[in-house]
Amino acid sequence: MSACVPTHAPDSSPPRAESEHQPHSPPGGPRRFRVAGADVSASIAVFLIALPLSLGIALATGAPLQAGLVAAAVGGIVAGRLGGSPLQVSGPAAGLTVVTADLIHQYGWRTTCAITVLAGLAQLGLAQLRVARSALAVSPAIVHGMLAGIGVTIAVAQLHIVLGGTPQSAVLDNVRALPAQLAQLHPAAVSMSALTLALLFAWPRLPGPVGRRLRSVPAALVAVAGATAAAALAGLSLPKVELPSWRSHALAGLPEGPVLGLVAAVLTTTLVCSVQSLLGAVAMDKLAAGRTDVRRSDLDRELRGQGAANVVSGALGGLPIAGVAVRSTANVRAGAVSRNSTMLHGVWVVAAALLLVPALELIPLASLAALVMAVGLQMVSLHHIRTVTRHREVLVYAATTLGVVLLGVLEGVAIGIAVAVGVALHRLTRTRIAHEEKDGVHHVHVRGQLTFLAVPRLSRALHQVPQGAETVVELDGSFMDHAAYESLQDWQHAHRARGGSVEITGRAGTRIAEPAGTSAAGCRCRPWTAWRNHQCAAPAPSPAGGPAEEPAEKPSGHQLARGISVFQANTAPLVRHELARLAREGQQPSQLFLTCADSRLVTSMITSSGPGDLFVVRNVGNLVPRPGEESADDSVAAAIEYAVEVLKVRSITVCGHSGCGAMQALLTTDPQGSQTPLKRWLRHGLPSLERATDKGRPWARIAGREPADAVEHLCLTNVIQQLTHLRAHECVERALREGSLELHGMYFHVGEAQAYLLKEDAPDSGVFDRVAGTTGAGQAAGAVLHDTRV
Repeated sequence: MSACVPTHAPDSSPPRAESEHQPHSPPGGPRRFRVAGADVSASIAVFLIALPLSLGIALATGAPLQAGLVAAAVGGIVAGRLGGSPLQVSGPAAGLTVVTADLIHQYGWRTTCAITVLAGLAQLGLAQLRVARSALAVSPAIVHGMLAGIGVTIAVAQLHIVLGGTPQSAVLDNVRALPAQLAQLHPAAVSMSALTLALLFAWPRLPGPVGRRLRSVPAALVAVAGATAAAALAGLSLPKVELPSWRSHALAGLPEGPVLGLVAAVLTTTLVCSVQSLLGAVAMDKLAAGRTDVRRSDLDRELRGQGAANVVSGALGGLPIAGVAVRSTANVRAGAVSRNSTMLHGVWVVAAALLLVPALELIPLASLAALVMAVGLQMVSLHHIRTVTRHREVLVYAATTLGVVLLGVLEGVAIGIAVAVGVALHRLTRTRIAHEEKDGVHHVHVRGQLTFLAVPRLSRALHQVPQGAETVVELDGSFMDHAAYESLQDWQHAHRARGGSVEITGRAGTRIAEPAGTSAAGCRCRPWTAWRNHQCAAPAPSPAGGPAEEPAEKPSGHQLARGISVFQANTAPLVRHELARLAREGQQPSQLFLTCADSRLVTSMITSSGPGDLFVVRNVGNLVPRPGEESADDSVAAAIEYAVEVLKVRSITVCGHSGCGAMQALLTTDPQGSQTPLKRWLRHGLPSLERATDKGRPWARIAGREPADAVEHLCLTNVIQQLTHLRAHECVERALREGSLELHGMYFHVGEAQAYLLKEDAPDSGVFDRVAGTTGAGQAAGAVLHDTRV
């Protein structure tokens, strides 16, 4: 990614005259504090999620319930104001539940508050050392394994409260006590827990336009409020939330306990709070990558803000604080534009804690336990398990998860790190060396990293080559240490001195001494080089010594054959393993990408996707014929049905582009003229033309400007119209109603090499926003295409 914009840099400009005002400030006085309307609405949405979750997490830890409200308020106000991630929302996090519960069990509540203060001070010290980015070096398999272990521990403990009992302090004790608990069910608690879970999972799936509007209310709030209302109306006798007077609220005390134990507790709290917050900040950057009104996160400042928030929260008797993914995601999706939304949500929590105590004390504890249990189960992500399996790190993930569940968070993370180091060493030392002879040429294949440990086997294989033989040594690895290099060089010199030949190549078959992508013929062409300009052979000098003569253009058949040959030599060795996996498992794309057949649109390039990522449908004009109309085209409908019903894609993107020949033909062709196959096909674009020429509709806008001409306006309008046609297909309409499918519009400007995405919250407005460039893959469609890399 591009370098972070410096925040709060000192102003080195000369002082201004008193009469000179800052831009946009009212004359005669300082600039007034203003809050955008988007921040106000986003803060309310986040507050409605944070209120029940904060109480539930406090219940799960065994802390006073007010501690959850204190942490939510401090996380919003202090971390929101001082942190470096403007859209991240901090507060009591589910990932800290197990750590905090263990601390309360061992040391009591007042000492736990003191440990929170000390962890905050440790975070402030780490921020001063500017080591925040080093936390990102932790393997994702360890982080996800840690969260999964915490989630399992939370779910097992809260299951006892859901069933009407009381959880034990250890996971194994909770598991052993489950049979007895199942034999003594509390019907009222079970019924309220079941109602909470039913509302929690059914609410986001409400169908139709009415359901879409209702889904704007957070499911967590609806679930807890519904269970509370049902319990009150039925007059059920259940344990409920108890919020003692704030005058008796316990604050932090001096830490009591063994020094080594307290140090380990502080380190554990610091580790979990810091890693979760920093990874959350990076995730928020990715989520808001396409927005130009939001600054990227300053991770050292974020760590400083989290440390300050933990100091304040611990001192005031609150839970430990970290960035919370659920609230942060809701904040971004609700349209927040600055840190004001996070701070306002903290203000609303303070107001609720002071004014809504009677209403909060009606909430059944079983409902809060069911809510937290669901959060714990969601922390065991199947997506993360598939990802670590694909990267062959499932052993690290499993070891970390089991370690956290059976031993504790710090011990589980330590086990995960040890296993990760062991796996890395195993990969480093796992080198396969083979020798074979083909057509008189001896081949020595080296697979893996070539270190001093593999030198004996390498030497043994090289000495199997007869003197004076033609030899090719293929090195398929990314590392060679000095011992292996010297051994190979010594043998190479000795073999050549005895009349033999040696060629050392990389995995793609190119010589190590040559630049990558440069063949012996001097071809320096890249994979996207246009064939019509593709001249691989060096130009022949003219007889008169003048400029070189350009070779005559070769037949297209030769160009195609040469392209295939280059693929087999250079690309096939790199993707063969992945394609073999896809051949075994079958295709499982998550997106259907419907675009134009224009040769300038290379879908894999503009979406940074690879084999198995996209199910692509291309036709002239990226048209989607409406179902049931005369001369409808079944090939497009069949592809849509196959993608939605069989492949179960999660999103469909319709991508138009600048300078589309089909749109130009629509503008200039007489629809009543002679009907050719092309003209009959373009009839499916007539609704787009009618929409574009409707004077009652405003023109589409692209990155804040109007289209350059009528063709570009029609290209943009066509994307919107084809999305409308897409919704008319029965399978698409059903999937949208069930909430299992999303539709996206995209426009690619060929001349600018720039992608634009149709604004999702108002697709009919015709507003296309520019996609900002990001480091890594997915620049053109990073906000839409969550593709799986090779």
